[in-house]
Amino acid sequence: MSAPRVTATRLSSDSALHGRMGRGDFLDCYSVASPASPRSAAEIITAFPGWAQVLVKLRGLITTPFGLSQDGPEAADKLGPFPVESETGTELIAGFDDKHLDFRVSVRSENGTVSLATWVHPHNLGGRLYLATIMPFHILIARDALARVARAPQLPSHTV
Repeated sequence: MSAPRVTATRLSSDSALHGRMGRGDFLDCYSVASPASPRSAAEIITAFPGWAQVLVKLRGLITTPFGLSQDGPEAADKLGPFPVESETGTELIAGFDDKHLDFRVSVRSENGTVSLATWVHPHNLGGRLYLATIMPFHILIARDALARVARAPQLPSHTV
């Protein structure tokens, strides 16, 4: 079985993330062939494999002294540490605002393709340094997450 083809792509023009974009913000997007619904894909994406869980724990140890959130804010609907902000039949937006930066992820499903986009708005030098430090890990985790989505057995999708 060949590895799923995860590609860097543009964020869909009708994504809710476009309304957040501002000067100095970061945005990336990756896509893979999959019929998964946004919710199903997001559940797979946030079920980090062991190696990524180790990185998340290390991040927690390093950032705790700086007062950064470790588990995200309380919310009625969360995927991992990420509160779900909005959900439609094609897009789920999750994330939160923290001391150093605001971030949201978009998980979209359209025409047999699932896309994962990440938007980040750094507040200060600490946010920009944090983003630069985690970037190689972010790319690895995002690409791996979509590969796991593509390999997952697909259940019939549901709409919101």
